[in-house]
Amino acid sequence: MQAYFWTKTAHMVFVMAWMGGVFYLPRILVNLAEAGDDAAVRARLILMGRRLYRFGHIMFGLAVALGLTLWLHFGMAGGWLHAKLLLVVLMLTHYIMAGRWLKGADAGRRLPSAKMLRLFNEAPVLLLVLIVYLVIAKPF
Repeated sequence: MQAYFWTKTAHMVFVMAWMGGVFYLPRILVNLAEAGDDAAVRARLILMGRRLYRFGHIMFGLAVALGLTLWLHFGMAGGWLHAKLLLVVLMLTHYIMAGRWLKGADAGRRLPSAKMLRLFNEAPVLLLVLIVYLVIAKPF
């Protein structure tokens, strides 16, 4: 039983670390969209974004590995888990999309408007609320 709690604890820590990136990367994109032609500011933001994106992928990978351990070794199951995994895939898609916009900005492509990026930044909050509810309530 100790292994279960340590695995679940580590899974939650890595998920929280990844969520930091999920929330902050779109904010970096907003700042990039508002930076205009200031090359020094853009270079700094792109560097920050690249490092955060790389860190986030590592945290996500560790969270997934531990989540698979919880699922396969400790027998977590249920319809709630399938719904949660679908929402996690949507969150990962959001994160990858932010990363592609960052790479595009680094290559000189234009970003969406700052207003659109601010709206984009809010989607993970809604997904997270639903994910946490599913994990706690296990409604089905």
